Amino acid sequence: MGRPGLARLGVGRSGAADRASHALAQRIVGNTEEAAGIEVTLGGLKLRANGPMLIAVTGAPVPMTVAGRQHSTGELVHLRDGDELALGMCGSGLRAYLAVRGGIDVSPELGSRSTDTLSGLGPTPLAAGDVLPVGEMTQALPALDAVSLPALPASPVELRIAPGPRLDWIESRAALSGQTWQVSSRSDRIGVRLEGEAVSRHPDMRSRELQSEGVVRGSIQVPAGGEPVLFLADHPVTGGYPVAAVVLDADVDRAAQVRPGDAVRLVWVEAR
Repeated sequence: MGRPGLARLGVGRSGAADRASHALAQRIVGNTEEAAGIEVTLGGLKLRANGPMLIAVTGAPVPMTVAGRQHSTGELVHLRDGDELALGMCGSGLRAYLAVRGGIDVSPELGSRSTDTLSGLGPTPLAAGDVLPVGEMTQALPALDAVSLPALPASPVELRIAPGPRLDWIESRAALSGQTWQVSSRSDRIGVRLEGEAVSRHPDMRSRELQSEGVVRGSIQVPAGGEPVLFLADHPVTGGYPVAAVVLDADVDRAAQVRPGDAVRLVWVEAR
């Protein structure tokens, strides 16, 4: 779940991009939500069990086999020693989450095992041949075999937004909410880049410069080019472009599941 409370030191929180999916996977296998798991982008992961273990996969729906046998996301799955777990490519959504009972027990940095792709803190991204240690099973195992995963939102994905601290720097509210945006292929864990008709600055602000200010997860920053960036887990702690709006925290996880080419609509939470 990342490194909370360190922004004053220039360290972002990072952690799972889709926090709810990560937390659900951990609960299925009987871990605390703070346990480390594996975030899988688009799918295509293969792992081999070194000893018996329990796993669960949540988030974006992915085809899933264990030793060639079909399994479902949201299911508590028993792996025997030597079993190969294979995740196919997700047909919708972007990120799946793999939890192992006991948690992935790599060495923490600044109190977290999460990888921050912007700062470089945390473990290096996984590569073929890596061996991941598994921690001890300390929590009681829930009395369930599977859970129903919430459906991912259909395109266009609606994200509710509230006014940001620099809303007055853009031409109008409608510049953000009056069109359907397309998710750029340049999006990553730092932020979702939105492509569409550029957002112009308010005439009174076009010659002004903005000093760096703190930004939070869900902030929508409007760079000089006018195409908004919605900050996700690995966002910087400060930014020099105006934050015109902020996605409601309840909707940030769904933003983490949009994929390049998806349509997004921004909806103000109050009408004016």
